[in-house]
Amino acid sequence: MPLRARVAPAIGLFLLAPMDAEFLMGNMAVTNVAVLLGTIPLYGAGALFIREAARRTGRGWPAMLAFGLAYGMFEEAFLTQTLWDENWANVRILDYGYMPALGTALPWILFMAGVHTIWSISVPIAITETLAGSRRTTPWLGKRGFWAVGVIFVLYFGGGAAATAAGKGLLTGPAQFIGAAVVVAALVVLGLRLRRSAPTVEGRAPGPWAVFAFALVAGAIFVLLYAVDPTGLSPWLAIPIPAWGSVLIYLALFVAVGVLVRRWSHRSNWSDAHRLALAAGAMLTYAWHSFPWKVIVPASQAADLTSNAIMTIGAVVLLLIAARRVST
Repeated sequence: MPLRARVAPAIGLFLLAPMDAEFLMGNMAVTNVAVLLGTIPLYGAGALFIREAARRTGRGWPAMLAFGLAYGMFEEAFLTQTLWDENWANVRILDYGYMPALGTALPWILFMAGVHTIWSISVPIAITETLAGSRRTTPWLGKRGFWAVGVIFVLYFGGGAAATAAGKGLLTGPAQFIGAAVVVAALVVLGLRLRRSAPTVEGRAPGPWAVFAFALVAGAIFVLLYAVDPTGLSPWLAIPIPAWGSVLIYLALFVAVGVLVRRWSHRSNWSDAHRLALAAGAMLTYAWHSFPWKVIVPASQAADLTSNAIMTIGAVVLLLIAARRVST
């Protein structure tokens, strides 16, 4: 197989991850080329390195989810320091549910955990693997390519964290940073200990369309829950839910989705169509969510809405191509 064809899925994931994580979400307009280029090594290298590390060692989705959560916690604790920045992007993101003992807010931690684990890492991987067809679970890079991506990933994260610390200083005390480092390390170790298990044959999973609907509903609950934060980035849903209530709903949602998806994925009829259905529901959640969501990087309303429309159309087209790939 020619080199270009062999690495095409890796290139696709490298580019899709930042587009899904930031631009489909509605954080910034796609016309902001400088920001786009800056997010590629952040999300692209991260998602690709996590995927290749799992697949090269015979691990599957449980490991990638653990690595994705570790990625998200590292980014928010050390790279951007949003877990400690009470006025990030000129918004009081930590006032809702702030806990002085932790130096952060649990609703924001849980929101970021879902954002990065599912949308920044898992969704781009799932869709790209679907497009890869028979190469879905095989490595896409050689040893040199894998380590090159790893170096990019480490250098970008390390350099970004150092630059943030130099520009903003350390926004919390050593205890919080040490605690965050322990959590990240524990998640990485957990991922390394997780292996793919053989599926059971008892019972059947719901059909792909039912799984798709489930993903849409779960995704809607997740993003709408953050929209009730009166001091958050985009408090457009005026429902007065106390912070402790949000925390309980987040946890219940994570447990329910985790238990059901794990149970379904061990059924004998679980297929590529089911995996795509989950990813499609999540991706389209971001698509509709981008319209009420306020941009983080300043842009005109026209540029924002145009970008959201372009990204939504692109997401639908990509999912149609992936669905056709599954059906053939």
